[in-house]
Amino acid sequence: MQDETKKALLPAVEGCGVQIKSLDDVIVKALPASGDSWARRGRKALGSLRYDAKVEKITAVVRGYIQTLTYHAAASSTLRRSADRALPCPTPSSTVPFRRDPHFVDCEILAEIDCKSQQSASRVALVGLGGVGKSQLAVEYSYRVREKSPATWVFWVHASSIARLEEGYRKIAERAKLPDWDQPDVDILRLVYSWLCDEANGRWVIIIDNADDLGVFSCPLDRYEGGKGNVSSNVAAALLESLPQSSNGSILITSRSRDVAFRLTGSYADIIRVHPMDQSHALALLRNKLEGSFEQDDAVALVEALDYMPLAITQAAAYISQRAPRATVSRYLQDLGKDDRDRAKLLDIDIGDSRRDGTASNSIIATWQISFKHIRRERPSATRLLSLMSLFDRRGIPESLLSGRYQEDNDANSDFEDDLNTLKSFSLVATDEEGHQFEMHRLVQFSTRKWLQLQGELEGWREKYITLMDDSYPVGWHENWKACQALFPHAQAAVVCRPTDGGALEAWASVLFKAAWYASEMGSYYVAEEMDRSALDAREATLGGEHPDTLTSLSNLGLVLERQGKYEEAEAMHRQALEGYEKALGPEHPSTLTSANNLGLVLERQGKYEEAEAMHQQALEGYEKVLGPEYPSTLTSANNLGSVLENQGKYEEAEAMHRRALEGCEKVLGPEHPSTLASANNLGSVLEGQGKYEEAEAMHRRALEGYEKVLGPEHPDTLTSANNLGSVLEGQGKYEKAEAMHRRALETKEKVLGPEHPSTLTSANNLGSVLERQGKYEEAEAMHRRALETKEKVLGPEHPSTLASANNLGLVLAGQGKYEEVEAMYRRALETKEKVLGPEHPSTLTSANNLGLVLARQGKYEEAEAMHRRALEGCEEVLGPGHPGTLTSANNLGLVLARQGKYEEAEKMNRRAL
Repeated sequence: MQDETKKALLPAVEGCGVQIKSLDDVIVKALPASGDSWARRGRKALGSLRYDAKVEKITAVVRGYIQTLTYHAAASSTLRRSADRALPCPTPSSTVPFRRDPHFVDCEILAEIDCKSQQSASRVALVGLGGVGKSQLAVEYSYRVREKSPATWVFWVHASSIARLEEGYRKIAERAKLPDWDQPDVDILRLVYSWLCDEANGRWVIIIDNADDLGVFSCPLDRYEGGKGNVSSNVAAALLESLPQSSNGSILITSRSRDVAFRLTGSYADIIRVHPMDQSHALALLRNKLEGSFEQDDAVALVEALDYMPLAITQAAAYISQRAPRATVSRYLQDLGKDDRDRAKLLDIDIGDSRRDGTASNSIIATWQISFKHIRRERPSATRLLSLMSLFDRRGIPESLLSGRYQEDNDANSDFEDDLNTLKSFSLVATDEEGHQFEMHRLVQFSTRKWLQLQGELEGWREKYITLMDDSYPVGWHENWKACQALFPHAQAAVVCRPTDGGALEAWASVLFKAAWYASEMGSYYVAEEMDRSALDAREATLGGEHPDTLTSLSNLGLVLERQGKYEEAEAMHRQALEGYEKALGPEHPSTLTSANNLGLVLERQGKYEEAEAMHQQALEGYEKVLGPEYPSTLTSANNLGSVLENQGKYEEAEAMHRRALEGCEKVLGPEHPSTLASANNLGSVLEGQGKYEEAEAMHRRALEGYEKVLGPEHPDTLTSANNLGSVLEGQGKYEKAEAMHRRALETKEKVLGPEHPSTLTSANNLGSVLERQGKYEEAEAMHRRALETKEKVLGPEHPSTLASANNLGLVLAGQGKYEEVEAMYRRALETKEKVLGPEHPSTLTSANNLGLVLARQGKYEEAEAMHRRALEGCEEVLGPGHPGTLTSANNLGLVLARQGKYEEAEKMNRRAL
């Protein structure tokens, strides 16, 4: 902040001081002193009413000063941001998001944690029932570590879901000022893991809180269940690997599950059981939380009734303090025994976590029931806030989605801050360190929902939540990815909130539709498919099978099925959508023509080129008639037709189609529009297929430079363009430049999309291929194995892209003379392609050709000849006698015939190939 600004703001700071002094004077006059008699206390209580207006005036003045200071602080922060990134080696600090509890009751467990943590690369776990105080122990331990060793970093990571764990790692990266930590969708786990493993960065302690679900740490991201939260695909496949085992650090884990704790620590000896408090500690906690006197017998009875659970004791104390002096320990104990019918009904409900011991006491829920009823009676608007919050994902609930969203018309005196403060005072809600996001215990949320169900109000709140999420969750365009990622866990929480009302059900389908869009863009195809299916089912129920929105859901489901290689089912979806559009909107409506295009694409993926060509031709003619020859959708259709022509070897026609599309886009959209650049990319590809490498390279360079300028260097389309340029450079033998281009694409995709995204794996394949061309077989093999293994995991062993990776790995193994391994791999790939794609699919015929080549390398000429004949006959039938793939097959057959001395037939084949 500049000196002039500081000088200008000095009156505001001094004014705050004056007002605070005035407030102190009021407090001294209004509040009773410790030595005051009860009569004097009563007089002061009555007299304090006349100070309300004065306090309100002071508050208003202070708020004005604070707004002024906050504005300038924010402006100053913006100016400092670029400088902050250049700061060297920040001082070790803590990311623990909670203040130290001044009422913490000391216990022996802290000493045990400290003892076990002395070991190199230690992992210690606190295991116990929810509400037993594990997290509070961890918080206190963190502050003691910092007191003892200020040079030690202390980091806090929530592990209740994949999304929250990634968020914790992002906080680490932010605090440690790691390079590019604030970039969208950065591979944050890899970044933080590397930093933690570097002993030069000093000692650290990580607290992994609420590690209750092993699936968060070990399941593939696009197979995790809808209710567990998610994130983008850039999170590592097995998050267990993101927990460092470095001698300069230690990890403290809190978990309800002993089994999960064992998997994370690797030893039962490193697990510390946290049991409910004994009587003396429970009474000490109650005494610390309550600043008045109470009967010892009543206190003993109360902590016993609450099963000595710290959370229940804290809540009871909050209730008593808020109601004092009318509420007492004795009165609270009596209330706990009232309303047996309602209490029994609530306690009969199994509201525990499914992984929790079924014999665990539910008495903590009885305490929450008292809090719910009291808040509803004293401040109904706070109850409504709690009701809405119970439906979010329990972590990272944004303030922006709460304020003004839960009140009713009769909430004349409702104030968000007051409502929030009520919930915080009962320990039902906590805030993060900045105070803008909130969190709730899972059991509190579950108990709230069950309580709402008993009151007959759950369905209404679900409808409100769905409407809120539909209004807030954006569509899955790239520019919205950051917002989509932040809200995705809350959209997933909506999956289980399917409403019964027609209007709300339609909104629910909309939320799932948009969230599925984002999940698909992130490569989380299984999650996207589940959401798309649910959205489709809901729209069919509310809108009917022929409504345009229903047909759009049908089309999107077809697209995500296609991305998983489920071509037959995707084709069925697109055919159904096309028929529906034709019936509902007519054969020439733009949505109908888009559906025809989608069907053409999936037919092309299956090698049904003639039918795909006909479909694209139909769409193109329809667009030309309805929208005109230069409309963007028409030009996109021309591009699609060009691609299917290229796949059939009709290069001249394909080139003409792509040139038409490019010229049209340049005229209508301009030379730098993304659609224009996509057309340039497509034209470059067909030029490359004809061996026109120089022109193809120029076209790809133009596209890449345009994407970098318009979309930025890290946009997925920019990276695809870099891949394409790398391929054409490789085709010209410019291997070093091609390698550099593919490495750039791979590294940036890992950062932006994640190491397991299908597009990232394609880049790994491309890099492996150019490494092989340079004779760097070991690195090429490692790259191809990585791509193959990850595709098997993410896409499945039978996905066409997985089989393509198997083929690429085979090529590099063959280059090293590992023919037996290659043969086994090619046979497996051929058999799987025959099963998945059919015996005449071009990719199946390519596998037959490859198998023939490796058989010939081993001198198995008769079997190789049979394989090449099969490939040739198939290519002639499917692709035509003049297709480059057919000619390649003829040449391969000629070679193996020559090896057997069948020179005449070999010569015919070779002449034909020429």
